[in-house]
Amino acid sequence: MKLWRLVRAGHVALDGAGTLEHGGRYSPPGVPVVNFASEAGLAVLIAQRYLPRDLSGIAEDYVLGWTQIDAVPERLPPAMGEDAIPGFVGEWLENRRSLLMALPSRVLPEADVVMMNPRHPDAAHVPPLTTRPFSFAQCLHTPPMLGRYAGQQ
Repeated sequence: MKLWRLVRAGHVALDGAGTLEHGGRYSPPGVPVVNFASEAGLAVLIAQRYLPRDLSGIAEDYVLGWTQIDAVPERLPPAMGEDAIPGFVGEWLENRRSLLMALPSRVLPEADVVMMNPRHPDAAHVPPLTTRPFSFAQCLHTPPMLGRYAGQQ
């Protein structure tokens, strides 16, 4: 399974250090977890949600990264309420019962957020990210043809 992350260049390690102190949307603080997207576009959309609308202040050191993981993710129970998810994920992380956990993204429900437990024994076999530079300014610029279409009915 190919999984994607959009991160600052200094944060490509798959150790879960970013969520350790503050937790994540789906994970409690105090436990490392690595968040992936099942699609490259979802990784971009998720990162964009946390950035200012004015692109001029966005750092230029983002990288889009991917890795291949030979594992089938456990699925979060579909009827679980939003408030119960961090507790369920915390128990999953603590018990290390599977390497990956997937749930539909709130940003794009057709794709998944896939969490990896870096403390699971199989995490040691996950290849590091392959990355390429990513620029929000280039990705989100206004195309030149937009002006032509704006005046047409």
